[in-house]
Amino acid sequence: MDRYEGFREFVQDRGQALSRTAYLLCGDHGAAEDLVQSALAKTAARWPTVHAAGSPEAYVRRVMVNERISWWRRRHTEHPTRDLPDRASPGDESERVVHRMAIAAALAQLAPRQRAVIVLRFYEDLSEAETAAALGCGVGTVKRQTHDALARLRRIAPELAPRWFEDQCPARPTAPEVSR
Repeated sequence: MDRYEGFREFVQDRGQALSRTAYLLCGDHGAAEDLVQSALAKTAARWPTVHAAGSPEAYVRRVMVNERISWWRRRHTEHPTRDLPDRASPGDESERVVHRMAIAAALAQLAPRQRAVIVLRFYEDLSEAETAAALGCGVGTVKRQTHDALARLRRIAPELAPRWFEDQCPARPTAPEVSR
């Protein structure tokens, strides 16, 4: 029996979703590729145990979040954001691209833990309990981090508030209302 039985299939089936999550955590395609590669290498080393536990995707997401936070701590630098171009006409694909870039820029300004909570809750559509499990913290912490992150996003990019998650999560057209 192969020690990595099922690993290749897991990567083929979930690799693209993991890459999207990594991009949202990093905000850069190159760094996202490195993050996925690092997380999958760590997962492969423990594959029999991870696979037997029955939730390999959650494990890889947790590894990615932890790894990203570690990278951020090692290389804490500020990245200036670019000015956004004028909005295109409604229905124009370029408007959606600009919107996604604006969201990525706004997410990049969040603390790593807040960014992870937003990505897991709204892009991965995990529940508060699943997000807490992925981050290794309590549900109350997830709620607080979500509240703080959404408040910060509203301050950073108020022009995006009405349609925060439209492009990424069609089922969830706007961020949940949090009292201001």
